[in-house]
Amino acid sequence: MARRSIGPRLRFLKKRGAYYIVWTEGGRTRERSTGTTDSAKAQIELAQFLQRYTQKSGAKEPAEIFVTEVLSNYLHHLETTAKDCERAAYASVPLAQFFTGKKLAEVPTLCLSYLAWRKVSASTVRRDLGVLQSAIIHSFQSQLITRTVVVSRPPESPPRERWLTRSEAAMLVAAALGFQPTAYDIESRLPLAWKRICRPQYHLCLFLLVGLYTGRRKEAILSLRWSKVDLSRGKIDFRREGTPETKKKRGLCAIPPRLRPHLVRAKGDGHNIGHVILWEGEAIEDIKTTFNNAVKRVYLSDVSPHTLKHTAATWLMQSGMDPFKISDFLATSVPTLLKHYGHHNPDHQNEVAAAIGARPKVAKGR
Repeated sequence: MARRSIGPRLRFLKKRGAYYIVWTEGGRTRERSTGTTDSAKAQIELAQFLQRYTQKSGAKEPAEIFVTEVLSNYLHHLETTAKDCERAAYASVPLAQFFTGKKLAEVPTLCLSYLAWRKVSASTVRRDLGVLQSAIIHSFQSQLITRTVVVSRPPESPPRERWLTRSEAAMLVAAALGFQPTAYDIESRLPLAWKRICRPQYHLCLFLLVGLYTGRRKEAILSLRWSKVDLSRGKIDFRREGTPETKKKRGLCAIPPRLRPHLVRAKGDGHNIGHVILWEGEAIEDIKTTFNNAVKRVYLSDVSPHTLKHTAATWLMQSGMDPFKISDFLATSVPTLLKHYGHHNPDHQNEVAAAIGARPKVAKGR
């Protein structure tokens, strides 16, 4: 009996040390090497394979097309249009694993099963299924499928409230310099004495300062190059050349006075055009481990690199500045800023609260 086709899919062959594209044709199993051990890159290779060899002319019904083909077609589109496909590629890995052999028409009945199978937070599952939803819409717009199908995503999680106080931020910078508190004040719970227990990690210290004073995301800071830092004009351009801005905008911002001397010191007298954040002369792909070790050194909790962005936005809103100016500086939309940080403004709702008890203007003089 001939094997049922389950469509091209990825499989890691340990003996050969690479991901392979595997499919059935005429009842026989076929395979093709992607030449990589990186799952995200392998997904892109699968997309190119489907684009060249498996895509037929004419739109297909959802019951006639595999989910993996829709995902791969979407990744290929993102790559060829120079859009940032890293997040979509990593989300496609678990999506492809779960939906391998499944037709697009089965998606509406499998979304809850994916949530149980994934075993991660609802927010992560929501982002994964958001990629699948975008892939389906793109396939419909490019006439790969005749109609879309419903993707049921978990409700959006409440926004994180965690941000650093000025004292906590100072403690984290001290941890980056290798210090650990040895004594605390009983009432304030703030450190009274410190001891250096490891060598300073100046790259982490600079990362913290850039994050706190510009409110940019981890990826934007780690990919920042000196050619984008204009110390004479006092501007930092976090945007990437040749890549359109996504919803997570990077933008351009003025260099805060407290950050400037740290940037001048880091750059030195040379004409450095490499990355701003370096470890032993090399660019850093991720700073998660070093960051977490510093957090543990000063006994903070629920703090991640993204907390720096929350902190910058919170401090700015607490200053009472115009939200429109803050929005421009942080490259964040005004609705998002007000939704997540508006309650930190000292005048938040005060004017409305006062107005609710005031006599209506139309009633005056009566």
